[in-house]
Amino acid sequence: MNCPRNTVAGLLAALFVPFALQAADLWQAGAGRVRITPVQEMWMAGYGSRARPAEGKVTDLWAKALVLDDGKGNRGVIVTLDLVGIDREIAGKVCARLKKEIGLDRHQISLCTSHTHSGPVVGQNLAPLHYAILDAEQQELIDDYAERLPKRVSMAVKGAIDVLAPAKVQWGSGKAVFAVNRRENKPYGAVPDLRARGALKGPVDHDVPVLSVRGEGGELRAVLFGYACHATTLSFQQWNGDYPGYAQIALEKAYPGATALFWAGCGADQNPLPRSSVELAERYGRDLARAVQDVLSAPMPVLSPSLSLRYQEIDLKLQQLPDADELKTDAQSANRYVAARARMLQKRLESQGALRGAYPYPIFFWKLGGSIDFISLGGEVVVDYALRLKRELHGRRTWVAGNANDVMAYIPSLRVHREGGYEGGGSNIYYGLPGLWDEGAEEAIFRAVHDLSGKEN
Repeated sequence: MNCPRNTVAGLLAALFVPFALQAADLWQAGAGRVRITPVQEMWMAGYGSRARPAEGKVTDLWAKALVLDDGKGNRGVIVTLDLVGIDREIAGKVCARLKKEIGLDRHQISLCTSHTHSGPVVGQNLAPLHYAILDAEQQELIDDYAERLPKRVSMAVKGAIDVLAPAKVQWGSGKAVFAVNRRENKPYGAVPDLRARGALKGPVDHDVPVLSVRGEGGELRAVLFGYACHATTLSFQQWNGDYPGYAQIALEKAYPGATALFWAGCGADQNPLPRSSVELAERYGRDLARAVQDVLSAPMPVLSPSLSLRYQEIDLKLQQLPDADELKTDAQSANRYVAARARMLQKRLESQGALRGAYPYPIFFWKLGGSIDFISLGGEVVVDYALRLKRELHGRRTWVAGNANDVMAYIPSLRVHREGGYEGGGSNIYYGLPGLWDEGAEEAIFRAVHDLSGKEN
């Protein structure tokens, strides 16, 4: 049956025209930022091949915060950090500070890192790769940076709260195609030809989720967006936000006065290819920013002010834990990372009496406006997780962040776990985990996500 034209027009207006809303339809929202670029020449994160500290900067690094309040007693803050990752200890200190100074509880705080490999080493994140092999001076700089980070994050969140104001929140989804499945397309030098022939292989997630925050007059105040790809375009010796940083810069230039915030998706097995130049990082940043701008310039569905915040930690099981004799042998290994991990685990064994056979894995499930599932998963999560969650939940209305809250290791799917390789378990050495994940890890995470998705606020 055909609907009368005026009925169709009314439905479209209700869905897409953002500025006809009443006061009851408005959120309270605000965004803040604080620079977190190191001021000293400390060690850079992400690559074991580096042989010296940073030598200046190309772009600044930022801690940014977006606070959303639905006016019904529910407030959440999304913090984005231009860092390779943070560990459980730092996340705990950040949240403890926000609790003490602002009154926010753990389930209200989602900490998302961009995973740039051109930022500083942060605390014990990737400890055997960095911390455990550096001299005392560099270790002191790392400790000092980690100690100061919670204060900087708190400043960004306070800045966002200070500018809380009525806002219209909308969502959309775009597309950017520079992410390539790095497990399935080797050598990397062949990628341009494979792309030109449409012959790239392996699963990818090219969606670009976008959340816009506009003032009552329609001005863009903040835009939150994500993408599933490693921030590994660059590997030089200068501070740089990589393609996520350039995307944020481009958006803030295009929308003066707005704050652009990036979260990394499930891109643990995805690379920006080709890579290795600032020009490429800038190009990928522009490509991503254009995808966001395309969404912002089109009609976007409005999110009613409704915020449901859920958080759970599950014991994610490990297997093949080493005993004292194995650690003693590994501590003498010619592989300095194997030896560094073994020495760290020896200290843990001595202080705790045993190695724990499970890890407290953090999962957030936020429902925005009754429509968007915003899921934050710890660790470097492979793309299979996002693709499966979209199938099982709400497609493009399901947004899945990785590298969030605690980046303790790679999180392989069962498929990747059985295939092995770096993402399948080899990387656990560099993260300091005592063993591989149990084969039931994927299902345990999915059970927890589905359980959280079905809970009432």
